Amino acid sequence: MGIKAAIPRYELYLYYAVLGLAMLWSASWICEVSSSNANRKTLKSSVRPGWYYFGRKKDTADLEWVMWFSTFREPILFALSGHVLFAKICSMLAPQHRSLVYMGYGVLAVWTSMGWGYVSLVLSHCVLLYSVSLVKLRWLCFAAGLGSLAAYKCEPFVTWQAGFVEGDFDLRHILYYGGCGFTIMRCLSFALENCERKEGNHSLLELIQYNFYLPHFYFGPIMTFDKFNVQVSRSVASRKEGEMRSIGLQGLLHLGGVLLVDVLFHFLYFLSIPTDMKLLRQLSDWAVVGLAYVNLVYDWVKAAIMFGVINTVSRLDHLDPPKPPKCITTLYVFAETHFDRGINDWLCKYVYDHLGGNHGDVLKELVATLCTFGVTALWLGPSQVVLLWASLNCLGLNLELWTAKLASMQPLASLEMSISPAMSRRIRAIVNTFNFWTIVLYNLVALNSVDFAKLVAKRLLLKGFPFTTVAVMFVTYCLIQVIKERERRQALLDDPDPVPPPGPAPATPTVTPPTPTLATPTAAQPIVASDKQKAE
Repeated sequence: MGIKAAIPRYELYLYYAVLGLAMLWSASWICEVSSSNANRKTLKSSVRPGWYYFGRKKDTADLEWVMWFSTFREPILFALSGHVLFAKICSMLAPQHRSLVYMGYGVLAVWTSMGWGYVSLVLSHCVLLYSVSLVKLRWLCFAAGLGSLAAYKCEPFVTWQAGFVEGDFDLRHILYYGGCGFTIMRCLSFALENCERKEGNHSLLELIQYNFYLPHFYFGPIMTFDKFNVQVSRSVASRKEGEMRSIGLQGLLHLGGVLLVDVLFHFLYFLSIPTDMKLLRQLSDWAVVGLAYVNLVYDWVKAAIMFGVINTVSRLDHLDPPKPPKCITTLYVFAETHFDRGINDWLCKYVYDHLGGNHGDVLKELVATLCTFGVTALWLGPSQVVLLWASLNCLGLNLELWTAKLASMQPLASLEMSISPAMSRRIRAIVNTFNFWTIVLYNLVALNSVDFAKLVAKRLLLKGFPFTTVAVMFVTYCLIQVIKERERRQALLDDPDPVPPPGPAPATPTVTPPTPTLATPTAAQPIVASDKQKAE
């Protein structure tokens, strides 16, 4: 079935109508639950006073969001604004030295916020991995890099290294682990790229410039060293026509996203309600399923805004950072499920694609996915929840490959070729419907809690069967068809169908005037055929 397979327009309008009504219905349930339980004792710690004049409280359960956009909003904006200012001055006066200015400002900002002890700790890891990269052995670089990464996750190394950080403020813990984790991934990228270099070695100064680029230091995303080094080394940085307008619109879009989330926090307490299991058991099936969906959508919005702000600053520096994460609403396959395109590109380049090849062999794919999620679990911190999340997603990714292999065999391949493209699209959408909710349940384990994921699965598959199950699956089927229609239109824009060449013009009968001849028996034939010409 091709991605350009179309379905009737009236059928697509039905899917849009069902999807819109279902989302409004589910949102009304969540809004009602939020209003009626705003003063509940178990929610007092997270549902706090908000808009006084409107009498609305605010959901503050996400400490990370509150930290970035409320508590430490001014210091973060001050640091990023200073970076943009110094980068602009350097680009006008000495653009060939802008990488050194980025490094100098980054080291100064890290020293101001975390102290020289932390800067020395980060530099020691850079020197260690740089020294290992000179040997140009991939396995040795991986061993050193993963060992350094584990040193931030295992005792007694965690406590010992944390002593290098000076000061005592709320953001120190987040900055410490964020900066250290991203540092190791960047240093490992540098080491692996140095192994691929045929002649000579990259310098230690290039690694320090790459690592201490401030917008990416604490918050990410990760750009692989080869991309960063090429882009930051351009002495003449020019912009495309309309690029500044695009950057401005991108910044306004992120600001609008922050305001929209703040408004929703005052009406939908979708982060605090799942923490109260007693309250969840009293809710309807539609409210529970809607909470699961909204939680995943919010996590995508948060990642898109956080990475989007950093990407806007990077684009001002003439860099091309990783794109924002793909919306969870448009995901129905495990192969595209990632909330950070930077770390996803890193893993695909150095682990997944390197071990999996063309991803056609089942055994190679299994080894590649196990290693990929193993590195991911170590980077996130090998806890019970992270290991469960990694195992479930690894299983889902391999099941997709096995199902694709089975669908390409006989007689299924011949059966699909015998039906129309529209019907093939409908059958695949039904399969993708169950896959969509598998992705939702698997990611709820890490983004919310195991108990909440169990409750959603029980309501969706057991307690709510058959009415809730069939209704939710039908709405999800409509969502999948809407996504496929969007993908079809994008495919037609990227690769339009060729226009068939005009065929030969149809021959028009011509009547030639008779020439005067003598009366012969054959001369009467055109007169006999005149009635046939009129009929034609």
